[in-house]
Amino acid sequence: MHPGPVRRLTRAQARRIAIVAQGFLDPRPEPFAATMRHVQRVIDRVGVIQIDSVNVVARSHYLPFFSRLGPYDRALVDRARDRAPRRLVEYWAHEASLIPPETWPLLDHRMRRAEQDAWGSIRRVVQERPDFVDVVQAEVEARGPMTAREVERALEHDRPRERDNWGWNWSEVKQALEYLFWAGRISSSGRTTQFERRYAALAVTPPPRLRSTWLERPGPEEDPQRFLELVRIAAKAHGVGTELCLADYFRMSRADTRRAIARLEADGELIPVEVPGWRPAWLHAAARVPRRVHAEALLSPFDSLVWQRDRIHDLFDFHYRLEIYTPSHKRVHGYYVLPFLHGDALVARCDLKADRAAGVLRCHAVTWEPEAPAEARPALERNLEQMAQWLGLRPGAGTRGP
Repeated sequence: MHPGPVRRLTRAQARRIAIVAQGFLDPRPEPFAATMRHVQRVIDRVGVIQIDSVNVVARSHYLPFFSRLGPYDRALVDRARDRAPRRLVEYWAHEASLIPPETWPLLDHRMRRAEQDAWGSIRRVVQERPDFVDVVQAEVEARGPMTAREVERALEHDRPRERDNWGWNWSEVKQALEYLFWAGRISSSGRTTQFERRYAALAVTPPPRLRSTWLERPGPEEDPQRFLELVRIAAKAHGVGTELCLADYFRMSRADTRRAIARLEADGELIPVEVPGWRPAWLHAAARVPRRVHAEALLSPFDSLVWQRDRIHDLFDFHYRLEIYTPSHKRVHGYYVLPFLHGDALVARCDLKADRAAGVLRCHAVTWEPEAPAEARPALERNLEQMAQWLGLRPGAGTRGP
């Protein structure tokens, strides 16, 4: 049977679908009135919150909630991550990320391949000193949750370096912990105020309904159902996307993503569509296709709306590049640059810094897109004032830029 004509979407329609799917049109609570229900709504929308250590404005995992809720109490996110019943756990999903506990077992294929795919130093410690890795795991299970430094101190007490030629150093402890974390043999129960990961036994971190099945590690290494679920989450969070978009959300292989798309298309969950510049693309069956969208949000450089640079260029005609690791004299827009979403367009880039010593949110520069409407400027000022309020700072003296 012929499948019939493929539905066509304009780029503007695809943009609006993406903005709605990412939760930017959900009603915002009053400033600092957000509850755990609002935090859970964001988690359900995006499915993955990226973590990054840079703290120029705020830790990156707090910013997506601000972008969708406005000023809120960051302790809500800490509680969702650190206290039972946990709504977020940490793992390598997109990059280092916070994900719902139910998503964690879906990444079992990555855990099983830790010895092949982890960074070189991590692989070396398990290949050269598997006995030491086992000792580190036992220490975490006996004493955790613990930071790497706490594990080192505990080992110094339990396994002194000088006894029976037992030699190790701090970096080996950290490497062993990172391998165990990557391999799913231990997990994390959150971070310290210094952003150190607190390693914990698996029996501590998954919710009770997952513990017994997860610890048994059932199923084959390459379970198609797991890939199907990951692509389903990505498709719902995107609203509409290409194979590359859906693969990138959880950093899956294109082949695994392609097979999952075919299954979801056959089941009617994904609908083939044509979008100018994209071929092929798929629309999630439950995605809203609004006639108009008005959203306002400052976006973290690590926000899931802007992860995939080709997607942002194709849909928003917005060239975005992270310049944190670019030498200062080669930066075009600044060090920590937040895109500004206004209406259904990305209209500006803001180079921001939370100057905590002076108590000021500084906007070093604003670069406007050529077609940015005049009303976007006061909207940006409002959003900067809200961000300063959220961070407990004063807004800077204003913005500058072409």
